[in-house]
Amino acid sequence: MSFMAESYQPISLTSEDLLAIKQKLSTARHNINNHLALIVAAAELVKRKPEMAERLANTFLDQPKKIMGEISDFTHELEKTLGVSE
Repeated sequence: MSFMAESYQPISLTSEDLLAIKQKLSTARHNINNHLALIVAAAELVKRKPEMAERLANTFLDQPKKIMGEISDFTHELEKTLGVSE
């Protein structure tokens, strides 16, 4: 898909729209930070207790998927608000 080929009309956002976007962005940032904190905490624990690596593997493996979900949810909501959804 080429964005250059598409033309979008200017959009107007109300202050309520902007506030909603800001709140959704804040929530996404908070949730992503929590997922990253879990990765850091698990890594620190494995560093101190290597025998826990296998037990914590799912923590490491689940977080990127959750982070991508947060980003996807936010961008979907943003696109809907801006009226640029596919």
